[in-house]
Amino acid sequence: MTHANAGALTIGRLSERTSCKVETIRYYEKIGLIAPPARSPAGYRQYSTSDVDRVGFIRRCRELGFSLHKIEALLTIAGDAGSHTRAEVKGLVDEHQQEIRAKIRDLQELATALQAIGEHCDGGAVPASECPILEALSRGGGQS
Repeated sequence: MTHANAGALTIGRLSERTSCKVETIRYYEKIGLIAPPARSPAGYRQYSTSDVDRVGFIRRCRELGFSLHKIEALLTIAGDAGSHTRAEVKGLVDEHQQEIRAKIRDLQELATALQAIGEHCDGGAVPASECPILEALSRGGGQS
């Protein structure tokens, strides 16, 4: 992809326009989520408005917790939308929702285990050498 010099953005301006850190933009370039930009005669990266849109898309996907692998798939579909179906996009979103629900279940189990451990400690001024939480963690169990 070539970029016209007129209206080209530096990486700093791209960062400002997308609220995406410069280091993150460089990383996306390195892993191929965004194409290497044209360079100015002085060697500065020159990004286009389509790069703003692409980085914005990636950023929104990351905010929703999509993996880089799924973002790559979504970008592929978006880049050639006429050759793909809504079902493909919905399938990726549904799969992501299932992953999130599984993480929520795992976090709920973790919260329950921590609550069980914490219920055995009064939080008083007794030395920590007699702490039931530390004892439970040492045993690997959730209850004493």
